Amino acid sequence: MEIRIGIADSPQIVEIELAEETDRDALKAEVSATLADTTKVLWLTDRRGKETAIPGVRISFVEISEADVERRIGFGA
Repeated sequence: MEIRIGIADSPQIVEIELAEETDRDALKAEVSATLADTTKVLWLTDRRGKETAIPGVRISFVEISEADVERRIGFGA
């Protein structure tokens, strides 16, 4: 599963590939709780164990999707 988070007043987008066993509903609930209380911090752990903290007040948007298994690079036909 992949999550993309837009940072307010910045062109930066945080992209994190989460573990496949991540509970989508629990993740959505955690994001919603963080957005509802801007004093909270959203902590995410990627599939390799790296932790990232994003202050709720800085989140401008969140996209949750399945990991893109067939990413292509270059000009393949």
